[in-house]
Amino acid sequence: MEDRATKRAGDELPSAEVGGARRAALWDGLTALVALVGLLDAVYLTVEHLSGRSVRCLVVSGCDAVLQSSYATLPGDVPLAALGALAYFTAFSLATLAAFGYPKARTLLAPLVVAMFAGALWLLYVQAFVLQAFCTYCLLSAAVTTTLALILLARRLTGQRRRYS
Repeated sequence: MEDRATKRAGDELPSAEVGGARRAALWDGLTALVALVGLLDAVYLTVEHLSGRSVRCLVVSGCDAVLQSSYATLPGDVPLAALGALAYFTAFSLATLAAFGYPKARTLLAPLVVAMFAGALWLLYVQAFVLQAFCTYCLLSAAVTTTLALILLARRLTGQRRRYS
């Protein structure tokens, strides 16, 4: 049997490092999965906007009022949902890269999600107090963005707790 001292460095990772890497990949995978839900929602809204079709509200009324307002488009008649799709695609890509061992992607993900969360809060304010109407798909997007922010926060809090104990 081979003595541990005779093994070369790098032959085997300590079990704590393997467990930490596996846990990090699970967090990143969960983040990617949630971002994928947001991407699907935003792509659906973008396609509906660009095709000129009206979106049917499922839970609340007011989708048309929200999606046909000036807040739903960027200059050049680009749907705001297209910007959301780009943000969710970027979050999905960064989380996937991080899950496959690119830690720099994880550091880029945090500011993106913070910006997305701030945008979601602003748009919720607009729906509640300016338009006084809600869109089911917009609320889903806000919930997805909030979930992404909570995942990153929980990950940071649990990671720091483990470091100090």
